[in-house]
Amino acid sequence: MITRSAKLFEDWRTTARELLQAGVRPDDVRWIDRWQKAKTLQFADDATDDLPTRDQLGKPFTVSPKFLRLAKSVAAHREPNRWELLYRVLWRMTHDERHLLDISTDTDVLSLTKMERAVRREAHKTKAFVRFRSVQQDDEEHFVAWHRPDHYVLRLTAPFFSRRFPEMRWTILTSYESASWNPKAKELQYGEGVPVSEAPSPDELEDLWKTYYGAIFNPARIKLKAMRAEMPLKHWPTLPETEIIPDLLANAPNRVQTMISQTEGFAMSAADFLPETKTLENLAEAAASCEGCDLYKDATQTVFGKGPASARVMMVGECPGDQEDLQGEPFVGPAGQLLDDVLKTVGIDRDLVYITNTVKHFKWEPRGRRRLHKKPGAREIAACKPWLEAEIDTVQPDVVMCLGATAAQAIIGRDFRITKQRGEFVETDWSPLTIATYHPSALLRAPDPDARAKMQAAFEADLQQVAQKLEALDAS
Repeated sequence: MITRSAKLFEDWRTTARELLQAGVRPDDVRWIDRWQKAKTLQFADDATDDLPTRDQLGKPFTVSPKFLRLAKSVAAHREPNRWELLYRVLWRMTHDERHLLDISTDTDVLSLTKMERAVRREAHKTKAFVRFRSVQQDDEEHFVAWHRPDHYVLRLTAPFFSRRFPEMRWTILTSYESASWNPKAKELQYGEGVPVSEAPSPDELEDLWKTYYGAIFNPARIKLKAMRAEMPLKHWPTLPETEIIPDLLANAPNRVQTMISQTEGFAMSAADFLPETKTLENLAEAAASCEGCDLYKDATQTVFGKGPASARVMMVGECPGDQEDLQGEPFVGPAGQLLDDVLKTVGIDRDLVYITNTVKHFKWEPRGRRRLHKKPGAREIAACKPWLEAEIDTVQPDVVMCLGATAAQAIIGRDFRITKQRGEFVETDWSPLTIATYHPSALLRAPDPDARAKMQAAFEADLQQVAQKLEALDAS
């Protein structure tokens, strides 16, 4: 029996590669989780075994980017047996079961999927529930937060906070690890964990946050059971807004009437129609009856995304057009045909692409007998965004490509400008490889042949970049 240990995904990946190339079967390896300190003390180092030297190892092997993404997420789960489960799946995939991940009913795959979902959910809660407090340190303001995650998600979420607060010196403390951001060096550093007794004391920022939370609290959408599920009680001690929730709930009926009389927003959104089990099939079925904004009233039908759940590229447009509304599929009109032609030109397999829109209903205005496309408004985009988020979350593509400014502003940010940032890869919450380009319909509306040729060349170059990224991922 060989004993190996791992603490982070990178530890497991390096060790698993060596074991696999040495032909060590899963049943012959005992994995130790180094986060479990009590167990680690029993093993000062990994046992030395007579494995082949690097020169004697077998030929290199490759696994799909999908597995690597899954493994990186599962590595953050608290289950001590995750390392042996990952190695067993890796072994099977490299020994005559290459498409194992496509078998959702397989016991090992099902276990990994459940772990990945738990980690993803915990990462989402960490981003939502971390609350910084101001601390003076060395004559400099330092923002510190103490958080209690169920899994080891700090390294998955710390980069999000470094992007969100790039000019702020901050530290997030957990019981198992800490993460600190130095705005001068633009560097993330990780250290030891600390007990809750070392959490920072309340500061004046909490009063400001309570005021803000009270202002944005929407009494029309109170669902106490859902609130407790989404905001577990274990986080309440570190969330200042929980102190005022009872008063907000008591005054909810009066606030509902005031909100209805003073605003023109939508009382619901797509979030009210999301199914509990989020597969592409379930999402499409639920979206068919969505009334999260008023666009459904004038549209023929919901036009949901189309493509495989294993798609490596997700392309996001603005909203369905006339033909899409009639046929119920995205990008089936002239713009869709142009997109298909360019995909063939640059060598991207259409079967590897999932295509959808930011808004799922056709927005139009009459012009004689014609229905002319009309750009969806900010409230309509916001109301429909939960569908897009669920699609990305389900597919988990290698690359997210925004077609047009509307999609780019919804995914990359409101400050995005197609004329300045087109063709640049950026990291977003949705994908580390996010890029925006022209919407195919913009090419069709070009004022003259020269302008269209120039835009199409840029459009093809952007898609070529995506093809090259996929090749690079396959080679890594």
